[in-house]
Amino acid sequence: MKSQLAAIIFALSAAFPAAADVLQIKKDAPKQYVVKKGDTLWDISGIYLDEPWLWPELWQMNPQIDNPHLIYPGDALALVYDADGNPRLVINKGYRKLSPQGRITPKGTNAITTLPLEMIKPYLSFEQAINSDDIQDKPYILGANENTKMQTLGHILYAKGDLKVHQAYAIYHQGKPYTDPQTGEVLANRASYVGMARAFRKGDESNGVPSSLRVESAKREIRQGDFLLPAMEGQMLPAYFTMHRPKQPMSGSIIASPRDVREFSTMDVVVLNLGANQNVEVGHILDLERQSPTVIDGPRGPRYPEDSSKYEKLLSTAGELFGAEQDENSTTWTMPKEKVGELIVFKVYDKVSYALITENQHPIRVGDSVVIH
Repeated sequence: MKSQLAAIIFALSAAFPAAADVLQIKKDAPKQYVVKKGDTLWDISGIYLDEPWLWPELWQMNPQIDNPHLIYPGDALALVYDADGNPRLVINKGYRKLSPQGRITPKGTNAITTLPLEMIKPYLSFEQAINSDDIQDKPYILGANENTKMQTLGHILYAKGDLKVHQAYAIYHQGKPYTDPQTGEVLANRASYVGMARAFRKGDESNGVPSSLRVESAKREIRQGDFLLPAMEGQMLPAYFTMHRPKQPMSGSIIASPRDVREFSTMDVVVLNLGANQNVEVGHILDLERQSPTVIDGPRGPRYPEDSSKYEKLLSTAGELFGAEQDENSTTWTMPKEKVGELIVFKVYDKVSYALITENQHPIRVGDSVVIH
């Protein structure tokens, strides 16, 4: 029987530079691992490496796997070492899983995913970050043939804009803007998918005649003013995730969460104030850093600002704002930033991007830094 796994092909990058040092395999890494249903490339790489995104280097000299590289549930991965002592993962073709035999089914598209698609698919399929000027130019909903809040299957919508008859259109609701915390600049507007409709009647805007669409699906309430995009625009699932570090330094921060929460953990999705304009790419691995709290070392000893006296706080603030001399018995210590996790970028726009947290030592928060030094 055909596997019910999500069908996707992942490609491992051939563009990775050769490692200057031998890859460090975890001490408790198994010599053989049998791929299970539900495994992801990230899960398996974490079994062997402390830095899972370095997985492609394990496959550099694997003659058994053609491009694109595919592994499937039931495959046995063997850990071997080449002549130079570099670790490599290969498929153990001598391994045979004993199970009832029915008919031979080609593996086809049953390869395991690079990242857990069930986590990121809603943001790949149902989330957009669009410039407000671009939204204003899109066709939008004027009303419907029934004055109800929830338009359902078969309802008719009327829209302003030149629509192509028989073409399907995705309906989006414009949400809150994503703004830069430092400059206040609006980087993009969140757009949430609400439904799908198909145009069946062409309008005539100059004579006040709207275009007509029939609702084919509704995920949530369709409102007047919701805008339209061709059905597949911005909704394609990526077949390839080439995980790699950026070649140049980057610095940004987490500015929002699509779930509107302020703390996150592993496998949560966040929004960054970095995008294609800052040379961010799909597959980039970035570090998460957090500023350690300032300490005021005064007459009562070292204390955090919230525990310091008003006098100590005043001297500290004056020194920071005006360069005023501090009390000789009071010193303000500015602590360094420390790494608190990693994330991988999976969707990029001009000024923002969506990323999946893949590792964290502490709860991640809005405002935490995203960097590559």
